[in-house]
Amino acid sequence: MTIQTQFPDFSEHHAPYDSIDPAAGLKDSARGKVVLVAGASRGIGQATAVAFAKAGAKAVFLLARSEAALEETQALVTEANPETECAYAVCDVTQAGEVSAAVDACKARFGAIDVADANAGYLGPWVKIGESDPEGWWRNWEVNMRGAYHVARYCLAPLAESAARWASEGKSGGHLILLSSIGAQFVMPGASDYQTAKHAINRLCEFVQNDHEADGIKCFAIHPGGVATELGHNMPEGMHQYLVDAPELAAGFVVWLSSGQADWARGRYLSATWDVGEIEARKEDILENDLFVNRMRA
Repeated sequence: MTIQTQFPDFSEHHAPYDSIDPAAGLKDSARGKVVLVAGASRGIGQATAVAFAKAGAKAVFLLARSEAALEETQALVTEANPETECAYAVCDVTQAGEVSAAVDACKARFGAIDVADANAGYLGPWVKIGESDPEGWWRNWEVNMRGAYHVARYCLAPLAESAARWASEGKSGGHLILLSSIGAQFVMPGASDYQTAKHAINRLCEFVQNDHEADGIKCFAIHPGGVATELGHNMPEGMHQYLVDAPELAAGFVVWLSSGQADWARGRYLSATWDVGEIEARKEDILENDLFVNRMRA
């Protein structure tokens, strides 16, 4: 059996719309929650931190390597919602000890982690394998895969606590978001390091769900859209025409995933560009046919 397409025919969005707008359709959806955002210094991570503040989060805890950039994001969070507390830790997600310490600092400061967003990413030059620099090739895996694993590894225990606490109130908690890419579904010349790492992120999401379903965890791997970030511009120039999505689109989509409305789709790869109403309308089909997971067909 051949796979006709890997891309469903959902309506696509390139900017926020009411259903995922943290100040409209998702207003107060994050109230009372503590959100940890890794890779929060700029771009999508920064927009995600701001979006959770607009959605009424109790607190946002920021991780990134640059203190100056973290201070900038902290100021934007406070501007978006002065009632949302905000703190940060300078942290390299490739270092297990630094991520563990940052998670401990978040718990000590705010008492919980209800949402963890593993947003830190890296994309080097596109070079064919036979011409690649081994250190540069592996750097993609270090940041994208190892970094996501570290965030998952150290946040899963507090996320399980969150899931139990919110469930006792008849609500949803314990959400883990892993940043994947539409590139995970392609095999493009020169992109072996990035695209294999992102493909692995999708499988990691499935394993997190498989291992921690009983703990109440809801894990998602997401394509954030084509965003004109510094990372996005590291792609070949011919790909820049696809960088048409606002970072606020992915940010709102993450808030939507963390609201509990998509808990039924946990353990799957989803794109922030897909219309959430249409995703929900296909719930029965998605579950019955186990769609949006990594599988070989034979």
